[in-house]
Parts: sequence; C-alpha cells; structure tokens
Amino acid sequence: MKRKSVNRKINTVSIIFFIIFFLGICFVTTANTILFLQGSDLPEYYIRDRAPKVFLNVFVLSFLFTIVTFFFGYFITSKHVREILKFSDKVSRGDYKVRLNIKETSFDPHGYKEIKKNLNKMVDELGSVETLRTDFISNVSHELKTPLAAIQNYATLIQGSNLSDEEKSDYSKQIVQNVTNLSSLITNILKLNKLENQRIFPTVKEINISELVCECMIGFEQIWEEKKIQIKADIEEEVLIFTDSELLKVVVNNLISNALKFTDNGGTVEIKVEGFNKNGAVISVSDTGCGMDKKTGNHIFEKFYQGDTSHNRQGNGLGLALVKQIIDILGYEINVQSEVGVGSTFILICK
Repeated sequence: MKRKSVNRKINTVSIIFFIIFFLGICFVTTANTILFLQGSDLPEYYIRDRAPKVFLNVFVLSFLFTIVTFFFGYFITSKHVREILKFSDKVSRGDYKVRLNIKETSFDPHGYKEIKKNLNKMVDELGSVETLRTDFISNVSHELKTPLAAIQNYATLIQGSNLSDEEKSDYSKQIVQNVTNLSSLITNILKLNKLENQRIFPTVKEINISELVCECMIGFEQIWEEKKIQIKADIEEEVLIFTDSELLKVVVNNLISNALKFTDNGGTVEIKVEGFNKNGAVISVSDTGCGMDKKTGNHIFEKFYQGDTSHNRQGNGLGLALVKQIIDILGYEINVQSEVGVGSTFILICK
C-alpha cells in the first residue's frame, strides 16, 4: 500500500509538472509568433485579434502532437517496463532462474535490449552467489558433523568399563585431535568471513621475514618430529620487507602445515627464503608428498576443495582458500608446481 501511494504521488507531481511545462511552451511559442508578426506590415489591431487564435492553434497542435508521441512511447515502453517489473519481482522472491526475453531487432531507441542483457547477467551472478552460499553451508555442516560424530563415538567408548588404560589414553588423544580440528575449522571460517566482507585491513610495517618464517617453523616442530620428516631450511639471515606480519604469518603457517600434512613419515620438507630488489622476497615451501595433477591444481584455492580424498589426509579444505584471500589483499602472487608421486612446491612472491 505504501509503495502504491508513493507511486501515485510521483505520477501526480509528474502530471502537474508536465501541464505547467506544456502551457509554458505554448505561451512562449505564441509570444514569439506575435513578436514576429509585429515586425511585418500587418495592422496592430489585426495581430491583437488573432493572438488568441494563434495561442489556441499552437495549443491544439502541440496537444495533438504530445498525445500521439505519448501513446507511441507508451506502447513501446510499457511492454518492456511491465516485463522488467515482473522479472524484478521474481528475483526479489529468490527466483534466480528467471530470464528476460531479448528479441534481436534493430529498432531499440531506449536501449532496452542492453538493459535486459545486463539484468540477465546480474541474475546469473546472483544465482552463482546463491549456489556458492548453499554449497558453503552444506560443506560447513558436513565438516562440523564429522569431528563432532568422532568425539561422540570416542567419548561413548571411554565410558565402557572393560577398556584398558592404554585404550582410554588413545581414545582421549583422538578426542583432543578432533577438538583441535573443529577449532581450526571454526577459526578459518571466521577469518574467511572477515576477509570476504573486507573487514580486515593490512597494517603495513617493516619486518624481518626470515625471523617470521623461522618462528612459524618452530611451531610445527612436534609434528615433523613425530612423523620423522627431514626439514631443510635455506633462509637468508635478514630479509626486510614492508607487510602485515599477522596476515603473512597466517599464509606461511598454512603453507608449512599443508606441506607437513601431505608428506609421509620419513619424507622431506624444504623451506627457502630469499630477498630480491630492495623490498621484495620469495618464500618457497616444497614437500615430497603425494603431489597432484593439473586438474586438482586448478581448484586447490577453492573453499572446501580437498583434491584426491583417497590419501585420507586430515583437513577441511579452507587453509589454501584462506591463503589466496590474504595474498589478494596483500597484492602478492603465489605459484604452484606439482607432480603426482613426487611432491609439490608453493612459491610465494612478496613484492
């Protein structure tokens, strides 16, 4: 009701404005005609007598021309406007499959064909966003259920009275591991949400990127020792760059974590840091893991994409998506080199 009332007011104001404008045009046209006639040899009384008729003629002809123009324009535009209004109403109700019919015609004075193309393109984008949103919710639900189900199962087993202390300890470790995975998932989801909604802004300052990488490596010492992974470090002593240390730390941590995750026991992970130019650096993280094919490599930065699940690696498919978001914010580049059965190398270019 409010919308109809607003439209009615707008239409009333438009009509009043049109009438005033129309009468003004008639008056100006008549006045110019009289001034023109006064410059001729016609008597002044004749011009005065003819002035009302001139005004009436101008009024009638202008009115007829306006009516013809109005109906011509109305028949051209009303069909398109009704179609667009119907289309927008369906889109507002969540129907992203609706499309505007575009007829190939050379006569398109108001550019409706281009408008319809743009509206169809907009709905395509909205449909893609809605699909991504639905998939995201579905994936999050699945990823949350998996560790929760595992925690519930192990907790139920621990309650059994016929378990040995060793079994109880093992089950407790599994619960802790699943809680850690769940916490990591929630943390990454929150970080991704902030990044995608542009609620994180880089705080740039000069840092020693060599120290930052070393600190990140130390945080994974327990993991590489448990898996007996050989760590090779080729890090220049002092590489200074201007960047956001917290955001870059998230990137490095995820790259190292990813390398250790996909490297089998007794494998090798190599980390290099070298500077270039005055304020640039290259960080590379290589592993001797399972590697990946080209198809997998094209999707690894997508949310929840985990490639070949036959390797049964623990993860939620958000780490590299988070890396890509941060790299885009910082304006850096990342390249991936990988070969199935040989390993992968992630090269981060900070410039």
